Amino acid sequence: MSLLRRALRVLLVATLALAPLAASAVQPDEILSDKALEQRARQLSAGLRCLVCQNQSIDDSNAPLARDLRMVVRERLVAGDDDAQVMNYVVARYGEFVLLKPPFKTQTLLLWVSPFVLLAFGAGWLLLSARRRTRAMQEAPALTEEERSALEQALAQARAADAPTKTR
Repeated sequence: MSLLRRALRVLLVATLALAPLAASAVQPDEILSDKALEQRARQLSAGLRCLVCQNQSIDDSNAPLARDLRMVVRERLVAGDDDAQVMNYVVARYGEFVLLKPPFKTQTLLLWVSPFVLLAFGAGWLLLSARRRTRAMQEAPALTEEERSALEQALAQARAADAPTKTR
């Protein structure tokens, strides 16, 4: 087995062995004894943004603020709040930015529509570029007889120079 294959296998095994560690940042002391409440807490925290990391859920983040938010979610659940009340409490306290999937409304319209607008502009630009290139190629002047014969002569010389010489 080659050294590269062996190294790739070791890397794969190490990655698979460490994958469960990165799956969740929830500490054992945070886990609720009630399995149903813990499941709800995990679902809610998966939809909340870590305000430090900003592109991770609080369930995946090791930041102290993410831990605090996880604890707030669990405290609200233990207090008897339903999922909507917990989310409303967190949004009221930290703003809509804390939601990983913001609601679709007039304030977030630009956020939801901008990827599609940028995609449309990119596709239009590619289409126009292709059309311009096609027109430029069609409008290119044809070679004169003198240019054509010079080109053929240059190609013949290049082929002759590249041809292998036979030695005995």
